[in-house]
Amino acid sequence: MADDKRNAAGVAPPEWPDLSGRLEDFGHVLPIRVYYEDTDFSGLVYHASYIRWCERGRSDYVRLLGLQQKALFEDKSGKGSVFFVVRRMELDYLRPAMMDDVLEVITEVSEMGTASITLSQKVCRGELVLFKASVIIVLLNEQGRPQRLNEAIKRAFDPAV
Repeated sequence: MADDKRNAAGVAPPEWPDLSGRLEDFGHVLPIRVYYEDTDFSGLVYHASYIRWCERGRSDYVRLLGLQQKALFEDKSGKGSVFFVVRRMELDYLRPAMMDDVLEVITEVSEMGTASITLSQKVCRGELVLFKASVIIVLLNEQGRPQRLNEAIKRAFDPAV
């Protein structure tokens, strides 16, 4: 980009709109607008679009918590690279969304395990819940084995820790 004002970490300057959504006491909220590309031949939102939006919600939640996934993977501390992967998803499609709808992806922590975090996600149009997901993410090491959540990760996801 010719006039890109982002810093070296890819963070936009404060005058830009908050593209990563916002943190709330309960978790994270990411606004989404439904575009033509998100719909199927019927004009309703295609089922996979909800999964893509939830992935964005999880990624932006982690980013706003201060955990840079790229930095975890490109470990410079000598402790070894780690990364989050989705282990399980339970999805519930409740009501359809349509082009031009303004939605919110809401993400909150349901449970923290030794090496995993269960996130509850929903896509809403106003107060109306359209879609729900329960997603288990697991922290893996370079060998693909589960890795205990370290204190920094626990603290980021649960300030009470």
